[in-house]
Amino acid sequence: MNLIRRTVLGMAAAAALAPAAALAQDTIKVGEINHYKRMAAFAEPYKKGIELALSQINGDGGVLGKDLEFVFRDDQGDPAEAVKIAEELMTREGAVMFTGTILSHVGLALSSFAAEKGYLYLASEPLADSLVWGSGNPYTFRLRASTWVQAAMLAEEAAKTDAVKYATIAPNYAYGQDAVAAFKENLTRLKPEVEFVAEQWPALFNIDAGAEVQAIERAKPDAIYNVTFGTDLAKLVREGGDRGLFDGRSVYGLLTGEPEYLEPLGDEAPEGWYVTGFPWYGFEDGTPGKTFVDAYVEATGETPKIGSLVGYMTAQSIAAAINKAGATDTASLVAAFEDLKVEGTPIGELSYRAIDNQSTLGAWVGTTAVEDGKGVMVDWEYKDPAPYMPSDEDIKAMRPAE
Repeated sequence: MNLIRRTVLGMAAAAALAPAAALAQDTIKVGEINHYKRMAAFAEPYKKGIELALSQINGDGGVLGKDLEFVFRDDQGDPAEAVKIAEELMTREGAVMFTGTILSHVGLALSSFAAEKGYLYLASEPLADSLVWGSGNPYTFRLRASTWVQAAMLAEEAAKTDAVKYATIAPNYAYGQDAVAAFKENLTRLKPEVEFVAEQWPALFNIDAGAEVQAIERAKPDAIYNVTFGTDLAKLVREGGDRGLFDGRSVYGLLTGEPEYLEPLGDEAPEGWYVTGFPWYGFEDGTPGKTFVDAYVEATGETPKIGSLVGYMTAQSIAAAINKAGATDTASLVAAFEDLKVEGTPIGELSYRAIDNQSTLGAWVGTTAVEDGKGVMVDWEYKDPAPYMPSDEDIKAMRPAE
């Protein structure tokens, strides 16, 4: 840790009075901010994953001899509301740090706020690359694999095909923009002759699927890269399927294999798309992943989603950091998160890289299929993110000076 960073974190310790006083409370509190109503399909399983982890953590003695408590708040997907809630959680609720958010533009707002105030923020789900690179700061850490990593995995597969002309479709905000840029850069590096003949940018959760399908079809691409999710994905799949958009074309889907988005499609789920996702139903007995799935089903009576996994590992990461720090002030927690190793997660050991505050959680990639009237991933594998990361030199150049 360089001198400037140590100085900044020292100032944070003095400023963050509420976190410093946390050990005087009966529990150690963490603020959890998310879009529980707006994105319930992800957020509710996410919350249940946190609650499962908390029951295990507190059943084993908690952290620093006290129960770990999450204080849940709904920001309605509004960056300004999220920042307001974060301030209240830290100053009024006595939270030692805050976590959460799904949408990247909300996560970026919270990250900026954390840097300004000297609070620790674990971005559990936001995927935009800028969160830990271009807009990275010492106080923001991220759990999920970035758009860059997941897009690079898809690009690697795309480069093996004969497709040259590509169309892309992505929601028009930070996550979608980063996801398209990452795919284009990685695929062009692997296959310089490719060209992108159409880029469609529907508004988030307000897609005009008919118009988008027509625009892509007019461009006559060989293959399609899709970044839509949720209701946008469902509309695109239905409209594109009815109009034959996907016939004879390779399709690559970021997040399409996640149960939150694949399962609602039922027997309308696309077949043969190469996607990232979470094939929980394929985990073998005796593996950490299957242990998590069984515990989640027993605790909730439901099958897990990717949100369940993210929530569970969020709580595990925070508990590990607090125990490693031996304290709850911001400076100690930030130092603990650097090169933190989290044991016993559903993927085995997880760590957080000091170079960019990004975790080493990878991604599952495979092909979509319909089995028993349900969309699933087949021929899947879990990929470590390390081979798909930019070089350390490139990351240092991207991150602001600390």
